[in-house]
Amino acid sequence: MALGPLEGPVFDIIDPRFASCIVTGARVERIWTGGQWTEGPAWLASRGLLVWSDIPGDRILAWEEATGQVSIFRRLGNSPNGNTVDRQGHLITCEQIPHRIVRTEPDGTITPLVDRIGGRRFNSPNDVVVASDGAIWFTDPTYGRVSGPGAELNVNGCHVYRFDPANSAVHQMTTDFVMPNGLAFSPDETLLYIVDTGGTERPGGPDHVRCFSMGLDWTLSGGAVLAESGGHFDGLRVDSEGRLWMGADEGVRCYLPDGTLIGRIGLPERAANLTFGGAGRNILMITATTSVYVCPVNAVGATP
Repeated sequence: MALGPLEGPVFDIIDPRFASCIVTGARVERIWTGGQWTEGPAWLASRGLLVWSDIPGDRILAWEEATGQVSIFRRLGNSPNGNTVDRQGHLITCEQIPHRIVRTEPDGTITPLVDRIGGRRFNSPNDVVVASDGAIWFTDPTYGRVSGPGAELNVNGCHVYRFDPANSAVHQMTTDFVMPNGLAFSPDETLLYIVDTGGTERPGGPDHVRCFSMGLDWTLSGGAVLAESGGHFDGLRVDSEGRLWMGADEGVRCYLPDGTLIGRIGLPERAANLTFGGAGRNILMITATTSVYVCPVNAVGATP
């Protein structure tokens, strides 16, 4: 696929309220292609870098906004999937094969953070976010799970977990997901949105995003379905106004906090995940199958 701006209309205004999210004259640009399955975009503000995972390629790549150059950020990434940035600006990564969450230190060394609960290994950590208190929340479906020695020690079921680096405590936070996938907090952290892509594993299984209320002690309640995908959701991010921007089969969808679909950004590939980056956190950065896309929007990514 050629790099550069996409041809033709890509913004689908379903509700007039989406028009205010579009920058006049903005184009969606493909900045890189050649991946096998791109995932986990994260913006490293201190370095002006967008990083993402190429899962089958077992590597993490980086795009420097100032120069447009793409380079290898890390080889042999242990089948890296979701990425995010913690309160100190460190990259936090889900590694599928070692079943763990790791942190990249300023000198490039990798610090393993958590790989099990109650002595049992996680399945295949998929997506990750960091709360304002520093706790790391992540989903653990079985995508990418590799059998082998010790596989019988894997946890039962697919859940969402909360890990506190301050005391190394890890807690299971959900019980009724088939395949928990993308997750994101509302701007004030009173809500947690979690995607379930269980429809990929069984006919008639869930393909939706659910909304949970967050208690002061971080317990979750509620969990009603906010929006059905009609196909497949994947990763998501929330902007400062509480709108949900979600990776979907046809590109990116934008929902109001009440679940109203207001618009789409069409892509020639299925969108896996996205983040907000750039100096103003107003550039949508999207990983989509084999490529990575960027698009300025009139929205600012939420920071818990």
